[in-house]
Amino acid sequence: MRYTLLIISGLLLQSCAGKKELSPEALKAYKAEIATWQAKRVEDLKAPNGWLNLVGLHWLEPGINSFGSASSNTVIFPEGKIAAQAGYFFVKDNIVTITVNNGVPVFANGKAVTSRVIFHPDSARATTLTSGDLQWNIIQRDSKLGIRLRDRASAEVQSFTGIDRFELNPDYRIEARWEAADSARTIDITNVLGQTTPQRSPGTLVFKLEGKEQRLDALAGRDELFIIFADATSGHETYGGGRFVYTGLPDKATNTVVIDFNKAYNPPCVFTPYATCPLPPGQNVLSVAIPAGEKNYKNAQLHIAKGE
Repeated sequence: MRYTLLIISGLLLQSCAGKKELSPEALKAYKAEIATWQAKRVEDLKAPNGWLNLVGLHWLEPGINSFGSASSNTVIFPEGKIAAQAGYFFVKDNIVTITVNNGVPVFANGKAVTSRVIFHPDSARATTLTSGDLQWNIIQRDSKLGIRLRDRASAEVQSFTGIDRFELNPDYRIEARWEAADSARTIDITNVLGQTTPQRSPGTLVFKLEGKEQRLDALAGRDELFIIFADATSGHETYGGGRFVYTGLPDKATNTVVIDFNKAYNPPCVFTPYATCPLPPGQNVLSVAIPAGEKNYKNAQLHIAKGE
């Protein structure tokens, strides 16, 4: 999910290095902006393609992988949601084919499926399949192929009441200096599976907190920057695996980027064990506390599944 930074002109009346003094009108506008952002965040989490309805992540092996609700299957779907023996996935040469047993209602784009390719490395998008409340598709992480399974009637969605957050603090809406990097620069990003891949990093955000210079390497987005970071709250008030925040692109006239930590949010792994979240690179682990944005959810713990 991406959250575009909405910049209110003239919001900050003093230097970003000091305490922000906002006019009543500016503070009201800023609070409204954050409230809108937070409402969209909750809406996205509860959406059909959000993170709250994930109920499974099943890694496939080469060859035949049977699926259904019976415990004898290679891929076990929730009991009562699909036939005991629903069919099988066949994996060969990084291509995944599904074959569905007679009488089992599985659909793709509203059409019944009996047998078809549902993942091909040359295709831009994997097929989404449904059966009753269940929905699934293939995801690829490095050399691993897996079934990402959703329950569109998930109890987690129904019981979700929101996310605890730090009190809104304009001091953590910071104007950072932009240090552009070489066009070929990448940084290594490791996920909770223990997989490490180089990702494009167009530059670094440089700013001051607690009187000390702080630096965060940014990842390239389509029309924005993406930052994965941790701070002194990580593993305490906030998730041990860090948080995410998006910013706009650098202002060419001032060579600055506004980074709003009041919009720092939890990675998907806070809400489900079936996500494959990236972790902050070492250089983005800050020693200072950033008590802004989202707090941890249900005291979620970081688990790195190396070798799985």
